[in-house]
Amino acid sequence: MQRTSPDPPQIPFSRRSSRPLGFYDLTLDQLTERMTAWGFPAFRARQVWGWAYRNLALGYDEMTNLPAALRENLAAELPLSTLATVRELTADNGETIKTLYRTGDGELVETVLMLYPGRATVCVSCQVGCAVGCAFCATGLGGLTRNLTSGEIVAQAVGAARRARDRGRALTNLVMMGMGEPLQNYAETMEFIATLNDPDGMNFGARRITISTSGIVPKIDALADEPWQVNLAVSLHAPGDELRSSLVPINRRYPVAELMAACQRYIDRTGRRVSFEYALMRGINDSDDTARALADLLRGMLCHVNIIPLNPVDVLPYERPDPAGIERFADTLRAAGIPATVRYSRGLDIDAACGQLRAKASELASETAAPA
Repeated sequence: MQRTSPDPPQIPFSRRSSRPLGFYDLTLDQLTERMTAWGFPAFRARQVWGWAYRNLALGYDEMTNLPAALRENLAAELPLSTLATVRELTADNGETIKTLYRTGDGELVETVLMLYPGRATVCVSCQVGCAVGCAFCATGLGGLTRNLTSGEIVAQAVGAARRARDRGRALTNLVMMGMGEPLQNYAETMEFIATLNDPDGMNFGARRITISTSGIVPKIDALADEPWQVNLAVSLHAPGDELRSSLVPINRRYPVAELMAACQRYIDRTGRRVSFEYALMRGINDSDDTARALADLLRGMLCHVNIIPLNPVDVLPYERPDPAGIERFADTLRAAGIPATVRYSRGLDIDAACGQLRAKASELASETAAPA
């Protein structure tokens, strides 16, 4: 399945940066200020807000209880979204939907919606590319282009909520595990969470949001002091510095001992469990000795390990272990008292690993003049 749409309209740029500004970049107070400056009563802002976040309107023309003049003003001055769908692919009998978006300045980002019995989870991106450069990740191959605005992240969540609704489902969970490092786009990530959590908007519970990080220690400490009761997931991938530094270069700046200390401070301050993401790779980090070292590292900590058999990337040399090796690794952790779950990646046939669809679209665009 594939859908395409034209490029986003040319739009004004945000005063805080050169990034394009859209409706989803505004708070309700900012929207109210703008609309009253146009001469409309303040209550109209709340009506628009409800249409956008509760009704998940696709455009201002759907907001039928608004004056035509207001809808025209909004469409001309403040596009509802600055993202345009370039490609949409489905897998797993329609239960996995990957969407490639183009931003207002022509960049490409990815979002994946995964439908399970009893829940619907969206994985959103927070940056165009990534500066962390994990050895096994497609996103980091091209480096970091720029941060996404909070509105560009919000638009992904709203789009996923619409896609879930079209399938008779409600969006129940959100993970920031797509392209980019959320804690290196900290201010926009916090603004995004505030918007989703707003009771006048989507009213999306913070406890249903998971922020994943490669281990930016100062921002883990900052996150512990935020009012949002989000979940924290740390991409660990190795229990020791030598191996982890080769897989996750940020480890050279924030080595394992410092990272574990920050995670423990987070647990102490919030009382919330930390999840550790562990991408399991054949012959790299899947040995029995490595499993025992990981158990020793995490013993006594309020945590859970998500073992993720690697979603292979064509241009990288890393492979997924065989099923017996995957279960043996998990059983070693469990035997040591470490809660562990094996989570297989969805959408192998639609390049659902972070950055793969974007990379292929970029290659195609460079080879032809036609849109991806």
